[in-house]
Amino acid sequence: MTFEQFVYGWANNLTEAEAKELYETYHVPASGVPLFQAATANFNPFGGETTLDWKNPNRGPLLIIAGTDDNAVPLAISHATYKIQSKNPGVTEIIEIPGRGHSLVIDSGWQAVADPALGFIQRFL
Repeated sequence: MTFEQFVYGWANNLTEAEAKELYETYHVPASGVPLFQAATANFNPFGGETTLDWKNPNRGPLLIIAGTDDNAVPLAISHATYKIQSKNPGVTEIIEIPGRGHSLVIDSGWQAVADPALGFIQRFL
């Protein structure tokens, strides 16, 4: 992944300096196989590595955290995931972090994610 691709997919809401720091710190060249497996999971009638049993009644509480400006996982995908997961008998919640992209848990604004996530965890401990 080039730096420009990383910025678009992961660091689109950051300064160039912070994007470069994250790119140099976290970018690891790797196989694209897991991404393709996830992208085609809905078309595989036999299941696979990325198959999810959203009906599992033993699933714990689930918090979906969505950056409103995420180019890698657009808000529509997060909402579609919530719609599916909310059919599970377990707790399912979604929060949107305004103006944030895909790097929301590793960039300088991480506390805007950590605080509500911690609150969610504390409610179900």
